[in-house]
Amino acid sequence: MVVLVVIALLASTVVLTMPDPRGRLIDDAERFAARARAAQTAAIVESRDIALWVSPAGYGFERYADGQWTAVADQPFTDRVWPEDASVAVPPSGTGRARIVFDATGLNDPLRVTLAREGEEIQVAIGADGTIDVEG
Repeated sequence: MVVLVVIALLASTVVLTMPDPRGRLIDDAERFAARARAAQTAAIVESRDIALWVSPAGYGFERYADGQWTAVADQPFTDRVWPEDASVAVPPSGTGRARIVFDATGLNDPLRVTLAREGEEIQVAIGADGTIDVEG
């Protein structure tokens, strides 16, 4: 009987410590925040506006050059898709996606993106002063 209890305890410990195969929601939020920081830094270094667009389906970056916005194809700025099981809330807009522009000074309009999955909620806040925080 004691052996069965010990085996049951060990099995439950293993199951509880196994990582979620979908990945952690905080990791997705931190990757998004890191890419936003990289875009902000690139805008300052290049002295050229870089836009970040965010929708419930994914996010991406655009660079302003020759009088027009074009998608950025360089890593880490390629378009990304949110995980299928995560719901993403962005401020409402007429286009279905939010968009902010990082300018050469590092300033931008504020943006708050909320990622949620199974009761867990994490927010990425991009402040008007250029601060980028992962909360939750």
